[in-house]
Amino acid sequence: MKSLKLGIVLIVSILTGNLTAQETNIDLFSIPLSDSSVPGKLIISQLSGSIDVVAYDGKEVVIKASFENRKEHYGKDHKRNGMKKIKNSSLDISAEEKNNVVRVINEQWNRATNLQVNVPKNFSLKLATVNDGDIYVKGVSGEMEISNVNGEITLESVSGSASTDTVNGDIKVDFNSIANDANMAFSSLNGDLDITFPSTLKADVKAKTDMGEIYTDFDMQISSNQPEVNKNSSSGTYKVKIEQWVRGKINGGGPEMLFKTFNGDILIKSK
Repeated sequence: MKSLKLGIVLIVSILTGNLTAQETNIDLFSIPLSDSSVPGKLIISQLSGSIDVVAYDGKEVVIKASFENRKEHYGKDHKRNGMKKIKNSSLDISAEEKNNVVRVINEQWNRATNLQVNVPKNFSLKLATVNDGDIYVKGVSGEMEISNVNGEITLESVSGSASTDTVNGDIKVDFNSIANDANMAFSSLNGDLDITFPSTLKADVKAKTDMGEIYTDFDMQISSNQPEVNKNSSSGTYKVKIEQWVRGKINGGGPEMLFKTFNGDILIKSK
């Protein structure tokens, strides 16, 4: 099945005809893969709402959604020129699959959409949301690229590699196992970074927090910061700067693990 977009849009249109103001949870669709014997990839980017992705034993990508009703003006149904407002239950969500890559297209601009997705265990993820939602992933094994703006990121019992960033929110990651030779990055502006690795982790650590502290229970060998010298012969200036990054090696070193936050603590933990 090369593309499911047209069929899926039709299914959503049928379902929305039966929605009422109280029915905010609906099953959207199940998407078969081109080849269920090999790993796939899920791509979701939306403006508003949470994204939950949980691994399961099935072979399809199953997507459900819930919607937050907007607050009515003045605490009751708003009327205009004697006319009563009709609640808008329309949807504009579609998905397409090609070569085991499933892309969800969410064009709901007027309200937050909370997506609940089940994927096979061996699956890569590229997830992004902006407002009114957190991102949660559980049990997935693959390459994960997770981005949020105003919300938290939580990866529970995952394997593989991850790159996560948010502006306002904590990041918490618990790895069961990690990919060999994979560089990773974890970044927040206002939030803590709480990252748990297997005790066998081998890594070159690069960490920085401006308004917080850095903690670890690994036996990390800290490298001394060397001054950075910048001499401008034309102006005659000589500038020396000490880098604020903390650098160190865990279990002899390995791929780079970057941790950066401005207003928060960094916790690098072992299990």
